[in-house]
Amino acid sequence: MSTNTTSLKNRPSIMSMSARGVSTTGTSNTAVHSARPFRPCNDCTCSPGLLSRQGRRSLTFYKRMESSRRKKEGSNQQPTSDSASVYSSDTLCKTSREINTTGRLLALRKLMQKHDLGCYIVPSEDEHQSEYVSLADQRRAFISGFSGSAGVACITRDVLNFNNDDHVGKSILSTDGRYFNQALQELDYNWTLVRQGVDSVTWQDWCIKESAEMSLALGGKDVKIGVDPKLISYEQVTLFEKQINEMNNENDSKVSLVAIEENLIDSIWGKFEVVPEKPKNDLLLLSYDFHGEEFKAKRSRVLEKLKGSDKELKTTFIVVALDEICWFLNLRGSDIDYNPVFNAYLLINDDAETTLFTDDPYDEAISKYFKDNGITVKPYMEIWKYLDNYTQAICSKANEKHQILLSDNSSWKLVRSVSGTPYKTIHSPIDSFKSVKNQFEINNARKSQIKDAVCLVQYFAWLENQLVDKEILIDEYKAAEKLTEIRKTQKNFKGNSFETISSTGANAAVIHYSPPKEGSTMINPSKIYLCDSGSQFLEGTTDITRTLHFTTPSQEEINNYTLVLKGNLALERLVIPEGTTGFSIDAIARQFLWSHGLDYRHGTGHGIGSFLNVHEGPIGIGFKPHLVNYALRPGNIISNEPGYYKDGEYGIRIENDMLVKEAKNLKFGDRKFLKFENITKVPYCKRLINVGLLSDEEKVQINKYHDRIWNELVQFIQPQSISYKWLQRETSPLQ
Repeated sequence: MSTNTTSLKNRPSIMSMSARGVSTTGTSNTAVHSARPFRPCNDCTCSPGLLSRQGRRSLTFYKRMESSRRKKEGSNQQPTSDSASVYSSDTLCKTSREINTTGRLLALRKLMQKHDLGCYIVPSEDEHQSEYVSLADQRRAFISGFSGSAGVACITRDVLNFNNDDHVGKSILSTDGRYFNQALQELDYNWTLVRQGVDSVTWQDWCIKESAEMSLALGGKDVKIGVDPKLISYEQVTLFEKQINEMNNENDSKVSLVAIEENLIDSIWGKFEVVPEKPKNDLLLLSYDFHGEEFKAKRSRVLEKLKGSDKELKTTFIVVALDEICWFLNLRGSDIDYNPVFNAYLLINDDAETTLFTDDPYDEAISKYFKDNGITVKPYMEIWKYLDNYTQAICSKANEKHQILLSDNSSWKLVRSVSGTPYKTIHSPIDSFKSVKNQFEINNARKSQIKDAVCLVQYFAWLENQLVDKEILIDEYKAAEKLTEIRKTQKNFKGNSFETISSTGANAAVIHYSPPKEGSTMINPSKIYLCDSGSQFLEGTTDITRTLHFTTPSQEEINNYTLVLKGNLALERLVIPEGTTGFSIDAIARQFLWSHGLDYRHGTGHGIGSFLNVHEGPIGIGFKPHLVNYALRPGNIISNEPGYYKDGEYGIRIENDMLVKEAKNLKFGDRKFLKFENITKVPYCKRLINVGLLSDEEKVQINKYHDRIWNELVQFIQPQSISYKWLQRETSPLQ
């Protein structure tokens, strides 16, 4: 599952081209892309983006219905030809009315006036800075209509407009390269897209510039930029305020960033939709076989790292990240779809106290576990009152050396809550400890990969049989549901690790595409099919992408698939010295695409949790600056997923999960070397491989890999079944 962004302009399709220089919001066209202009049809209020979110694709079935209707009505219009492709993904506008974001923005701007705000920021994250959030925390999706996992919405209110009933302003959505196409489809005419890493302006620049212009127009009056302090990290606030001060000093404007405790989106949400409730699901306690390190051992290890050399210094550490809390306590939850985590805060100190703040229920066995390990449980929202009392108690002990440590991803609200006492922000040692799997976790990861590989072989064999041999029509969504059904047959399956990306043809070029339940596109066996999916087993988390073709691919598709495969293989073969970061090796996977003037707009790899989040920090393979700080270490599990996407035509991605290992017998002075082991067991698509582009080394590598897959999976596949025949064919040696 891809992460990050890079910049490459593919040729846009007509439907994905932005209306540059035209914005109904009045936003400048400098370095930003407007969402499609509003084009009404059938007297409805829908925009193309809103229709796209509903996944309304035109199928032959609908076309035939329309043709029939026209005939009955005696229409002079020509009926749609029966030869029209059943696999078309053209937008079909129905007459049912859709809600656009106009009313929501108006309601928001009224509240902004109440709080004297010129600009309001709506992040994607929850108060734990999670990448994926529960429905109750999807505020940015509510206000903008954009459903991707990453992005920031920024809304201005024209403070120069003194008509209290006429609340106008501008609104932008900033996101990364994974979501450019999706955002252009989903945003309605009120929004302008800012492309991270491509456009010269960032969302911070935009907010400051818009606010500064209003301030100067008002003769230097203070224009406030507001944000919920729970939803933005203190680190982001520090950098943002630095930019604001630079602008103020440069042009004598007066702009300030202010914390708005009342979340303005929450205040209006209920006027338009039923507001989702914050999940409170049962906790799950992992047995030793699944984690391999007891809580007390983890606690000692973390405290030793926190205290360092000053053993006299009393230390309190506040853990914010949900996956860190789960790993540390050997607990799992289900409060966020696809992520086995639960909403909580955690306080650790060296007085043998561990305080967990959560509202999630738990059984008697977990209650005993808490008691045996000295873990006190308090209500989730009590964290703020507790911190207030706790910091006051620390201040009253003047003779005692005490420091509060905060994770560097802590919210602005959390920092404000402890600012009256000595505190320091650090990168959480739990993050690094968690990313290095112990032998139990490594063995379990291997088991989870075998399980998922069996499922994917069964699925791909079934799908090919249905589409080609039986010529049955199957849409992307139903195909993805079938894969989940197959996975449910495996013991200890707890759900998917993210929403399955099941995409045919042009949809595969949308990097984080997910098929809609209603009106999903039919899978076209004469076009590329990309499936990016993963499982959550008690044993571990998987994330695997395979790109397939079920009939005869074009030479261009074959060649580009092979270039992506060569990059994947090169990264897998790589041997690196200790201390090497993922930032340093990203180019290895891109080199063959680069040699043909091609690239992809996402990172090459991300860490993977152990029955935890499918995207796990702090490591990764890509060009994000923070990756320079985190070297790869033995025990890391990381994805390897180069790709190529031709907008409007097809997409290619090949993703394996790799274990970082020590390379035995290799040493330069005192410096050891590391290598990668591909633990994914799903064959590549032979129809898409141009053997003539492969080196002898690459052919041997593929043949050995396929031989391992056959030997490890065949025992789990029924002989003479379509899965057996498919696996036998796909793992046969390249000639």
